Amino acid sequence: MKDSVIIVSGGMDSITMLYEYKDAIALGISFDYGSNHNANEIPLAKMHCERLGIKHVTIPLAFMGQYFKSSLLEGGDAIPEGHYTAENMASTVVPFRNGIMLSIACGMAESYGLKRVLIANHGGDHTIYPDCRPEFINAMSEAMTQGTDTNVKVFAPYTSITKSEIARHGKALGIDYSETWSCYKGGTKHCGKCGTCVERKEALMEAGIVDTTEYEG
Repeated sequence: MKDSVIIVSGGMDSITMLYEYKDAIALGISFDYGSNHNANEIPLAKMHCERLGIKHVTIPLAFMGQYFKSSLLEGGDAIPEGHYTAENMASTVVPFRNGIMLSIACGMAESYGLKRVLIANHGGDHTIYPDCRPEFINAMSEAMTQGTDTNVKVFAPYTSITKSEIARHGKALGIDYSETWSCYKGGTKHCGKCGTCVERKEALMEAGIVDTTEYEG
């Protein structure tokens, strides 16, 4: 039964979830919020949804890029390099991004008569992204349930697992991760040095997947 909306960026995690739960997904939503890499990600999200016969929409959130402060946004500070465990990665936080996206996806779900909003936050996000943590996801799900006549809920099955485990799910599903985008710098190729590129490399290696990503240098 197709009872779900998915927030799909075009990255490894949400594309894995898209394929894993494709039989339950009626609508894929991407958000153009002014990040450096939206233009790389969103076409891939659209491509995968169309490949699976899932309706896809892109919702513009230009105000975030205009008013919010984050190195992830166009015109922000330089994207830091290194591992996500490093303190400098905190600059990539986009304030309340998931809260805003979940709220909009909830409204879309109720409008379409759907019951769940899927989001692909995972255990590795918890260190620096407060709106990826279980406490936040659970609180948002409760708020959405209380705020909708149809009792929409959040479904976030990757919350407690690692990106490597997500990659293993993708490997079993036969996903070609070269058709996903991770790099926060938004160039023509993955930089290979920013936190999300480092995490991508580690996840693919630990999952036993040959990394065919094109990196700079």
